[in-house]
Amino acid sequence: MATLVLQVPDESLVSKVKQACKMLMGVTSVKVQKPATKTKEYDITKTAGYREAMDDVKHGRVTHYTSVDDMFRSVLGEEAFSKLRSSNV
Repeated sequence: MATLVLQVPDESLVSKVKQACKMLMGVTSVKVQKPATKTKEYDITKTAGYREAMDDVKHGRVTHYTSVDDMFRSVLGEEAFSKLRSSNV
């Protein structure tokens, strides 16, 4: 059995095209498939995490570092950072 796919951009014509296809000799069934709904584009600015981050920026709850090493020194402390650096990790 062969399948024929028709695309009808004007939805008001779908029922007429369906009726016309049924009139063709040898056509056993006609099915209408609705187009897949478009997935909504993800907007990070609508998330709670984004709002919390912007609130942190607004209220000055952010820290700036000049480098990754500077950040690790601050977080780990100088002694732990030195051990980490000397272990070649």
